[in-house]
Amino acid sequence: MREAEVRRLLAANLLCALAIVLATLGPAFFLDGFSVLGTHLTWLCVCSVCVATLNIILHLVLKPNQSPKRRSFGHKISRFLKCCIYFFMSCILFHAIIVLYGAPLIELVTETFLFAVLLSTFTTLQCLCLLGPNIQAWIRVFSKNGAMSIWESSLQITSVCSILGAWFGAFPIPLDWDRPWQVWPISCSLGATFGYMAGLIIAPLWIHWNRKQLTYKSR
Repeated sequence: MREAEVRRLLAANLLCALAIVLATLGPAFFLDGFSVLGTHLTWLCVCSVCVATLNIILHLVLKPNQSPKRRSFGHKISRFLKCCIYFFMSCILFHAIIVLYGAPLIELVTETFLFAVLLSTFTTLQCLCLLGPNIQAWIRVFSKNGAMSIWESSLQITSVCSILGAWFGAFPIPLDWDRPWQVWPISCSLGATFGYMAGLIIAPLWIHWNRKQLTYKSR
């Protein structure tokens, strides 16, 4: 395993974490009264857009999983449209799962859907950037010992950390503390965000510490 590749992964992950920090602090200079708690829906939109845009740019620049085959322009357009459809389907699926886990079915629909968009940005969008609209590749990556590169290992870690963070973030909601951050879906979205950022830091460190044990083979 090349150290240069691990450093590229670390740099890319740090940039993604920085995008979240900028999405949290930057809009306050342009939008009056902007805050994570006070204008949470706006923050969800800004954070999702910033992370999605940076992820797409990084994968276009770094090309961590570029295929040696040259694709036609029509194939690229078809792939792009499929990715858009998959991302939208992911948002709908996450929305349904969140409702099944206890989120309001009719009330706060916008809040729930934007939270689903944030989760899709942290998980599905990365899969689309790295693996494309290939469900079989997704299943392979998230199966035991299925990763074929450090980028796929990082994808595993950040996706799992994001979902776990969202799940743990739901624990304080039913408690009668009457805190502003207990309003749906603030604690869950913050939990997912902290989980995603933790995964971004943990992934390259874990890969570096276990680099001698990690052997990626083409399948």
